[in-house]
Amino acid sequence: MSVNELFTKYTRVWIPDPDDVWRAAEITSDYSEGQPVLHLRLDDETALDYPIGGGGGGGANKAKALPFLRNPDILVGENDLTALSYLHEPAVLHNLRVRFLESNNIYTYCGIVLVAINPYEQLSIYGEEVITAYSGQNMGDMDPHIFAVAEEAYKQMARDQRNQSIIVSGESGAGKTVSAKYAMRYFATVGGSFNDTNVEEKVLASSPIMEAIGNAKTTRNDNSSRFGKYIQIGFDQRFHIIGANMRTYLLEKSRVVFQAEEERNYHIFYQLCASASLPEYTDLALMSAEDFSYTSLGENIFIEGVNDAEDLEKTKEAFSLLGVKDASQAQIFRIMGSILHLGNVEICSERDGESCRIPSDSLHLQHFCRLLGVELKQMEHWLCHRKLVTTSETYVKNMSSNQVRLPRTCPPIRFETFEVNSFEQFCINYANEKLQQQFNSHVFKLEQEEYMKEQIPWTLIDFYDNQPCIDLIEARLGILDLLDEECKVPKGTDRNWAQKLYAQHGASAHFQKPRMSNQAFIIIHFADKVEYQCDGFLEKNRDTVYEEQINILKASKFQMVADLFQDKQPVVTGSSSKPSSRVNVRAAKPTPKTPNKDHRKTVGLQFRSSLHLLMETLNATTPHYVRCIKPNDVKESFMFDSRRAVQQLRACGVLETIRISAAGYPSRWTYAEFFSRYRVLMRKSDLSVGDKKLVCKTLLETLVKDPDKYQFGRSKIFFRAGQVAYLEKLRADRFRHACIRIQTAVRGWLSRARYRKIYKTAVTLQRYGRGYLARRYAEYLRQTRAAVVCQKNYRMARDRRAYLRVRRAVVTMQAFTRGMYTRRIYQEFLLHHKALLIQKTVRGWLARRRYVCARRAAVTLQCAWRSVLARRRYKLLRIEARSASHLKKLNTGMENKIVQLQRKMDEQSKDYKSQNEQLSTANVALGGEVAKLQKDLEVSRGRQTDAAQLSDLQGELERLRAELAEARQARCRLEEEHARHKGAWQQRVEELEKENAELRTEKDEMTRLHQTRTAEAQQRAASQREASLTSELDQERQRYQNLLKEFSRLEQRYDNLQEDMSLNKFHPGHRRNPSNQSSLESDSNYPSVSTSEVGDTEDAIQLTEDMGVEKAAMDLGLFMKLQKRVRELEQERRRLQSSLEVRSAKDESRSPASEEESADEAYNTFKIQEVESENKRLRNDLNELRRSLADQASNELQDGYSLLLAQLKSANEELDARKEEVLILRTQIVCNNNNERTEGSAVRVLKDEDKSIQDYNGLCESKKALEAKLQTHLRNHGDELEALQSQIEMLKDDLEKKAELLSYATSLSPEAQVEYCIANEITRLTNDNLDLKEMVEKLEKNERKLKKQLRIYMKKVQELEVSHHPHHHHQQQQPAVSASGAVSASGARGRAELSRQVTLQRKEKDFEGMLEYGKDDEALLVKTLVTDIRSSSVQATVPCLPAYILFMVIRHADYINDDHKVESLLTSTINAIKKVLKKNSDDFEMTSFWLANTSRLLHCLKQYSGDEVFMTQNTAKQNEHCLKNFDLAEYRQVLSDLSIQIYQQLIRVAESVLQPMIVSAMLESDSIPSLAGVKPMGYRNRSSSLDTDADGASSYTLPALIRQIAQFHGTMAEHGLDPEIISQVIRQLFHSINAVTLNNLLLRKDVCSWSTGMQLRYNVSQMEEWLRGNNLQMSKAAETLESIIQAAQLLQVKKKTSADAENICSLCTSLTMQQIVKILNLYTPLNEFEERVTVSFIRNIQNRLQDRNDPPQLLMDTKHTFPVLFPYTPSALSLDTLHIPASLGLDFLIRV
Repeated sequence: MSVNELFTKYTRVWIPDPDDVWRAAEITSDYSEGQPVLHLRLDDETALDYPIGGGGGGGANKAKALPFLRNPDILVGENDLTALSYLHEPAVLHNLRVRFLESNNIYTYCGIVLVAINPYEQLSIYGEEVITAYSGQNMGDMDPHIFAVAEEAYKQMARDQRNQSIIVSGESGAGKTVSAKYAMRYFATVGGSFNDTNVEEKVLASSPIMEAIGNAKTTRNDNSSRFGKYIQIGFDQRFHIIGANMRTYLLEKSRVVFQAEEERNYHIFYQLCASASLPEYTDLALMSAEDFSYTSLGENIFIEGVNDAEDLEKTKEAFSLLGVKDASQAQIFRIMGSILHLGNVEICSERDGESCRIPSDSLHLQHFCRLLGVELKQMEHWLCHRKLVTTSETYVKNMSSNQVRLPRTCPPIRFETFEVNSFEQFCINYANEKLQQQFNSHVFKLEQEEYMKEQIPWTLIDFYDNQPCIDLIEARLGILDLLDEECKVPKGTDRNWAQKLYAQHGASAHFQKPRMSNQAFIIIHFADKVEYQCDGFLEKNRDTVYEEQINILKASKFQMVADLFQDKQPVVTGSSSKPSSRVNVRAAKPTPKTPNKDHRKTVGLQFRSSLHLLMETLNATTPHYVRCIKPNDVKESFMFDSRRAVQQLRACGVLETIRISAAGYPSRWTYAEFFSRYRVLMRKSDLSVGDKKLVCKTLLETLVKDPDKYQFGRSKIFFRAGQVAYLEKLRADRFRHACIRIQTAVRGWLSRARYRKIYKTAVTLQRYGRGYLARRYAEYLRQTRAAVVCQKNYRMARDRRAYLRVRRAVVTMQAFTRGMYTRRIYQEFLLHHKALLIQKTVRGWLARRRYVCARRAAVTLQCAWRSVLARRRYKLLRIEARSASHLKKLNTGMENKIVQLQRKMDEQSKDYKSQNEQLSTANVALGGEVAKLQKDLEVSRGRQTDAAQLSDLQGELERLRAELAEARQARCRLEEEHARHKGAWQQRVEELEKENAELRTEKDEMTRLHQTRTAEAQQRAASQREASLTSELDQERQRYQNLLKEFSRLEQRYDNLQEDMSLNKFHPGHRRNPSNQSSLESDSNYPSVSTSEVGDTEDAIQLTEDMGVEKAAMDLGLFMKLQKRVRELEQERRRLQSSLEVRSAKDESRSPASEEESADEAYNTFKIQEVESENKRLRNDLNELRRSLADQASNELQDGYSLLLAQLKSANEELDARKEEVLILRTQIVCNNNNERTEGSAVRVLKDEDKSIQDYNGLCESKKALEAKLQTHLRNHGDELEALQSQIEMLKDDLEKKAELLSYATSLSPEAQVEYCIANEITRLTNDNLDLKEMVEKLEKNERKLKKQLRIYMKKVQELEVSHHPHHHHQQQQPAVSASGAVSASGARGRAELSRQVTLQRKEKDFEGMLEYGKDDEALLVKTLVTDIRSSSVQATVPCLPAYILFMVIRHADYINDDHKVESLLTSTINAIKKVLKKNSDDFEMTSFWLANTSRLLHCLKQYSGDEVFMTQNTAKQNEHCLKNFDLAEYRQVLSDLSIQIYQQLIRVAESVLQPMIVSAMLESDSIPSLAGVKPMGYRNRSSSLDTDADGASSYTLPALIRQIAQFHGTMAEHGLDPEIISQVIRQLFHSINAVTLNNLLLRKDVCSWSTGMQLRYNVSQMEEWLRGNNLQMSKAAETLESIIQAAQLLQVKKKTSADAENICSLCTSLTMQQIVKILNLYTPLNEFEERVTVSFIRNIQNRLQDRNDPPQLLMDTKHTFPVLFPYTPSALSLDTLHIPASLGLDFLIRV
């Protein structure tokens, strides 16, 4: 591309700036080649004319060349600087600035170099979860990090079997020590030692020691390392750390005797001074650091935030961890203390100035000699004198005080340039020249390998070669050679040496002489020009330490001091040394024994030898580079000084790497990436071609005309610098053109839609307007007609009101007149009526008086006569009653009574007739009187005159008028007053109603608010309680399961260390119940009866053997009856227990006193007895009545009735007998149980006094049992009482009916009575007969059933007797079953003697769900069922078949009461399962198989344990299969722990399978085609950083991930694993997917885009769909994906305004503030149409979320495991129905 095409309008460029180094600008007009000025506009909208001197290319580095072009915004902030299209200094600086300030990313790749900028702030990006995230990842897949470099070195070491090295360099304070420390931490975590030596901890522990002895505070850094160190970490064949060596280079010795202002000496001196008061340091005689010369020269002995005393403790702990003994530590501290005392030794000059002396009383010198164990006099002498040896003689020379105090130095490695540079800076820069040469050659080599691998024509890249500069320094007659030669001259000076340099190297291109100085020289280094002052070069190079002083120290009485100065052999190079198991710290420079005392090696020679040794070591390894950058000099966090950064970038070689990359083909794309990114530039015909390489070649040949701008490799396309930017511009133009076309179509569509909407709106408005006018005219017509109608009606109403008013007046007058006349007539009628009433009353009284007298006389006569007749009749009745024929004449007597009643009725009829006659006579008399009175009334009316009537009427009229007027006035007053009061009251009522309404509304509102708040508070409190309880439970489960996990890890570790030893078998104890007690009673509070058909106690067996078989024989019928009754009693016991539990739940709130309970019980008993006696009496009455009626019946019915009555009687007697037997048997059983319990309690008391509490509990249980039975009896009696009462009511009703029938029958004639009675009796007897027949049928049916059962039992008994043989292999002796005939009253503790006994032998019966094996077959059983079994062998059988078989074997061992067998079998099984799981530790199918079987065995032990809690869902048959003798609760706990361990192994195996699939499937695969965007990648994504080639790289898709999860789910379901456990496994796997995906999203800038968010949401929806398809919605697995769902939404939402920030804060509740900010910082637009997230928006988010209490970790914990819960799941399968396939080879098992 030409200059005219590049420098066009709106193109952005970089121009130099004196303050910011480079400044951004924009071209305002197109530039044509040859123009002298380039018109620019700065960022602050300032116009600038930039002068151009000639054409020049954009990359020329001339004063007036064209400015550098800026990269597109899409490339700004890239992880790798080599991914930039334009590679130059301003682009690198700007990219680092953006990443550091805006995204807070301190790491950036620059090709093979990791640039690390010191943030001066502690960042949470170095945790263990970050190490886990980077472990196993390719270097270019994750964001730049020191862990990525460490992982790359670790992977290449494992892959290439070649030594690796990480070179960390930078200025003081740039963070080299911290970077090296984190790299060591990564190796220690990833490559931890396999054994228990904790080498990785020792490697990390070396850091505090090296920092204490080798680090110091400088003006630039509080913890600056003042030496170079080479740490060699050794790995074994399995890549576990086995040891480490540490070598030191170029220690700055001058710091010991001199520190600049605001600097400190080495940390160890201040640590010792801070701890001087401790007892273990009193021998050092230390003081405060201010009192020592060597620690107070910098005038500041403290570092803010550092506690020197605590740091000394850390140093001591590190020494101890490294194996340094306490005595050696004390000796080291003595040497350090002696150095401090030596600095305080006073040197006094003599008068001549040529000699000096030390005062004889120097206390510090004494401490120095005492601590080092040397002679005081000799040291005092040779500190002030030196020995000179010549060829002829030897003499001692005095030294001046200046010669004694001369400091000696040798600095650390880093490029330094100051205002005054001396020998230290010269050595540093010389070392950096060597390192830069090695770095350049390595970069060039990698470039060459890349080109050769891709089969690209290789052209030599011209890069800076600093070999001439190195030769200037180290070659023959070089600077160092001349310096050593000058040092050998007796009178050599720095000035003479400088003159030799000018003469020898004056013509060198890298050497210059300063214009204004003759004692300095300039060397042109690769980074910059440096001027060195020659003063002090010779003396520093000599580094004189006199032999006499060394000999004194060699003679020290302390071995460590003497060893420090002994001659040592040269150090072997790092490439050939073998790492040991310890961590060694030693100097790398060789100190060979000098052949001549006069020819010692100079510091320069030693430095050159040490540097060559270091370069040999590095050349033998594959280097990895970390360049640390110091962003500012004031140590301010996240402040970027561009000028300081550029200086360091130039010095450390980063820009040289950029230049080498830019000289070749820096931009490299795979064909698939290029096709995906730039397919929009292709034609439709090109897309139909199947070969993507051919399509890409065709496109590039069309777009880029210059073939030198690109090259086609084997798997990639290589571009020159700037070509990617050009392609991006073409792509953006194509998108812009497409957008314009889309906008045109959309805007046209919107305009047409808007026109149609306006047209439709206008038509609608017109329609509504016309309708409104029509409706208004129609309303006018209606109003006109209404007015006419109103007028008509009004006129009619007015005339009608006038008419009605006149009519009302006329009617009123007529009414008053007629009323007056009517009242007068009424008064006259009233007088006549009163007279009639008086006459009627008098006459009636007279008539009643006569009647009463006549009736009294008649009654008296009747009474007298009737008494006579009654006496006569009484005498006759007495006579008849004494006669025997009274009963025979009963009917006759009834007829007499009827006759008498008939007579009485006749007499009453006569009396009634006479009374009627009297009443008719009285009525006639009264009628005559009334007629007479009417005649008198008519006569009196005629006598009145008309005059009197008129006057009366007028007076009455006037009075009425006056009253009417007064009434009207009063009415008006009342109406007015009423209206007034009514208005007032209405107003008051309205006010009150309004106030009431307001109050009611306020009350309702307050009530609703109170209810809402109360409900919310209750709900919140409940949710908080529930959440707290759930969290506590989960935490407890988590802690317990973590302990199990730790136990498993320790056990695994123990097994690895002790592989040749046998497994430590677990022998848990188990509690054994008494053999005569069922396991059903183990947890019950009430006594129970065993469900066994026969007893199995040893006492009964022994008693049977003593008494003999004949004496022990008993009636078989009674035996069977007892068996049946025992089963009935067992059922009754369960029913009573369940009812007791219900009753006890109701009676928990009340606890009545025992006396009141006994009184109530006595009262209830007495009442029941009365009811029973009453019942018996009523039954007797009923029987007597039946007999009396039977006597009266005919003889034909008498026989049938008697027969039925006899049958009924016999049936009742049989039932009574059965009831008595039941009561007797119940009493005996209760007594026996009580006696056995009492006996057992007494024995336990005699055996152990400590069990008295258990005895008391047993008595309490017995008491509870008796109380429960008493309550049951009371309830039964209550039921019987109610039944009796209802029966009494029925009998009473029956008696009433019979009495009615009897009274009715007596009213009939004798013949009718006989017929009626016979008919009724026949009906009754027929009904009774039917009832009795039905009862007889039931009894016969029961009898047949009992006979059938009896025959079955007899047959079984006979079979047992026949099969009884002493040599039978399967015989089983059954203990005796006894029934006690009677229990003595004083039967205290002994068992009741057996009256009759029988012993029945039982042969093998039907399969009872038990399996038996021989003792020698246990190993074979475990081997067959556990060790050698495969899940495929039992695939077609019942799931978890091995668990069922093992339990059936355990059940048989329990059945035969063999505790050793149970213990041995369970222990062997558990150990075998552990071995199998250890052997198949990576097999998901086997782990799932044994998790299912272990959990099923645990469920079986619970289900058949006999515990009522686990028996609620059992069938009756399953309850019969419960364990009888042993309580295996401890083994259940062991199996539960084993299940948890297997579950954890299952999760670990599944996560290891899913781990490499998650990132590729969730973030990288194109689930939605053509959605994902591709960005240009940098050097780190080249094939050299990957495990496989580009074509062979493995990738996974989302369907593959879902298929793998579905396979796990199917495997677990196929093995019969409980659905709840499957749900928990799926939930854990989904959590792992969520954590790994989110962590990679937080560590990868390339996936934080809008398209990735869309892909991620689609992937999550597919996984949720899979959950719904497998009915796993309730597993809470979908909830674990909430974090990545919110992260995907965060990538897609708008990120501009404050409202968007508020939405983000409310949306991302599952993400922490650090995660949200990190995603926003990493968000990268994939094209120019997207915008970056502004810094202000991110700050707004941080301010809104600062109140959140989020954890400090950035990444999610991928190792977090939810606490697993194994819910109890009983099996519906009965053990006796299991079928064992013959393919298992279990023929040695016997079915029982």
